[in-house]
Amino acid sequence: MHTNVIDLFNYHRRDASAVHIGNIEMGADNPIRVQSMTTANTNDTDACVAQAKRIIDAGGELVRLTTQGSKEAMNLQHINAGLRAAGYTTPLVADVHFNPHVADVAACYAEKVRVNPGNYVDPARKFVHIEYTDEEYAGELQKIEERFVPFLNICKEHHTAVRIGVNHGSLSDRIRNRYGDTPEGIVESCMEFLRICKKIDFQDVVISIKSSNTVVMVQAVRLLVERMLQEAMCYPLHLGVTEAGEGEDGRIKSAVGIGALLADGIGDTIRVSLTEEPEAEIPVAKQLVAHFTQREGHRLIPGKVYEGFDWTHPTRRTTKPVAEIGGESVPVVVTSIVHQEEEPSLHADYFYIGSTMPAQPVPNRRYIVDYSAYHAMKQQGLEHCYPIFPAEAMPFIGMMQSEVKFLVLQYGTPVEEYAPCLKQHPEIVVVGVSKHANRTGELRALAHEMMNLGLANPLVIAQTYSCDDKEDFQLKAAADMGALLMDGLTDGVWLLNQGPLATTVLEETAFGILQAGRLRMSKTEYISCPGCGRTLYDLRTTIARIKEATREMTGLKIGIMGCIVNGPGEMADADYGYVGAGRGRISLYRKQECVEKNIPEEQAVDHLLALIRNDQMV
Repeated sequence: MHTNVIDLFNYHRRDASAVHIGNIEMGADNPIRVQSMTTANTNDTDACVAQAKRIIDAGGELVRLTTQGSKEAMNLQHINAGLRAAGYTTPLVADVHFNPHVADVAACYAEKVRVNPGNYVDPARKFVHIEYTDEEYAGELQKIEERFVPFLNICKEHHTAVRIGVNHGSLSDRIRNRYGDTPEGIVESCMEFLRICKKIDFQDVVISIKSSNTVVMVQAVRLLVERMLQEAMCYPLHLGVTEAGEGEDGRIKSAVGIGALLADGIGDTIRVSLTEEPEAEIPVAKQLVAHFTQREGHRLIPGKVYEGFDWTHPTRRTTKPVAEIGGESVPVVVTSIVHQEEEPSLHADYFYIGSTMPAQPVPNRRYIVDYSAYHAMKQQGLEHCYPIFPAEAMPFIGMMQSEVKFLVLQYGTPVEEYAPCLKQHPEIVVVGVSKHANRTGELRALAHEMMNLGLANPLVIAQTYSCDDKEDFQLKAAADMGALLMDGLTDGVWLLNQGPLATTVLEETAFGILQAGRLRMSKTEYISCPGCGRTLYDLRTTIARIKEATREMTGLKIGIMGCIVNGPGEMADADYGYVGAGRGRISLYRKQECVEKNIPEEQAVDHLLALIRNDQMV
């Protein structure tokens, strides 16, 4: 079942028009397509064919290649021919920036062409302040139409699809000056081009809105969905978090951002941008798609949306803090002690230990204990311990004295039972749990029910899995938490797993999810692009060196960009930037300001570290 109306509680695919891309279709009732992008030089036919084969063999349904100039765009015919001769029929997508003529050429040789509104006609951004009158602004829009329509006509002639791909990091100065560096600006940059497509009835259009900031990405896509609905558009959507990074951090960040949208049935194709070999992205994308599409047709969740909730501009749910949980505090991390010997090395805010007294309690550590064991543990000298109650034990809550109490609730618990209890006991922190096929929807329903009842108790989200594999666990947990983080419903995260994973994995994943959702910084974040044919230096080796040199630093954001296309803009969220400026040359940025240009690659990491250390000494 598809629908244009977003249901916060019940999973349905958003209705989207069908788009033809070579021998596949996207949108409508078609599967959510997964894709990746080559990193080889697009002029190197053999290298691109070999890399495309690996992507396709891994399950990729589209392969994108960068086309910096007309020469690269024309070489797509040879890459296409090499793949077809080998029996591969997967569509190729040309990626175009800065030069609209290249898009015209690529439309003749690729099944789909991606253009970036931020640099298609507008001049390269300089982050300068420019005032436009309404007449001048209209004139700029007319220039776009005059250049864009001939390209669309070429695409019609060659049956080539188009992706209008807006990147937060490459918004034009024109858009930034009128709308600001905001989700609204990102959406308007896209809508300017979509309105032209609609005007001339060009229908084979796919849209993407991406950012390295998951909050910006999710809010912008939600706003775009609403805006398209208002203007009677239903084009398919491509999802992705740009510059997500590598390893588990990149996977968690991608799962949080993409998962927040897939949970609402949004998304017709996805690309997980990892700074790894392109084929490594495909299994991650396929797992995310499967995790949500299997929810189709689940048991109805009869939730009621809180009328004060704004899906496109969500704010954190208002709560009365209990100790440091809720209110304005960052969300807490709760973990369960699986092995006593692990306990001293953990860093969570609260530790659930059930009814088992720690052999050697850690000073000032806060323990959550079963309510039935609470008095005994207090008598044995366990200072900072707090009782947790299942719903059926609510009558006992008033009998125990504790500054913090935890109550486990599931949506469907009778309101007449739990609402008076929570109102009478503001010291209660609710632990929301779900066993529903759509756990995201059911936990949302619980939070909205609490808001509708005027309950201000903090809400910790507890998610339980049965995973033997670390990556499987991390992807599922991050994907399930995405929408709950973005909706502002989370005062804490408690991850549990019925399997062999160590407590440290659960704890680190919880911290990683909160960082990916921009709610709590616990380590340095690396905003690194996946690389492509434009990359001007050894990206993966450089990332490894920078990570090793900065691993003791906390709270920093470091952008590591292969080229200038999105570099300064995407690093608006970063403290420092390392950007390819030319073959073997690097430029360094502090925020969006270039502070050192054209450093030889072999010296650039040392220069970056010196910049960071000098700033920290000031």
